[in-house]
Amino acid sequence: MTEDKQKPQRPGEKSREELRRLLAAKQARKLRARGQRDHNAWFGLGMFGLVGWSVAIPAVALTALGVWIDAHHAGPYSWTLMLLVIGVGLGCVNAWFWVSRERRDIEAERRELPKEDENDTD
Repeated sequence: MTEDKQKPQRPGEKSREELRRLLAAKQARKLRARGQRDHNAWFGLGMFGLVGWSVAIPAVALTALGVWIDAHHAGPYSWTLMLLVIGVGLGCVNAWFWVSRERRDIEAERRELPKEDENDTD
């Protein structure tokens, strides 16, 4: 028999296998953090800006098209206003898809890492 199985464990004492598992989880976290070293505050601001641009570009482009249509083909409806609403809607759907894809990637990455003990503190 091994030494672990012969000695009775005291409360709060962890087995060697538990310690190996915790160390493996910490190592995986450190390796992941090293791989994401470029994800700092500027990265977050850039992603925030990317979501904003994904809404702004379709809204501005379709509004400009609406202004052009209204200037060349006058009618009872405001194409500018209609295309502005459509552009904002398309931009919001675009941003929603992008954010949900990023969230899926983050959740998949978390599932790949081994679980840690809740009592573990760094």
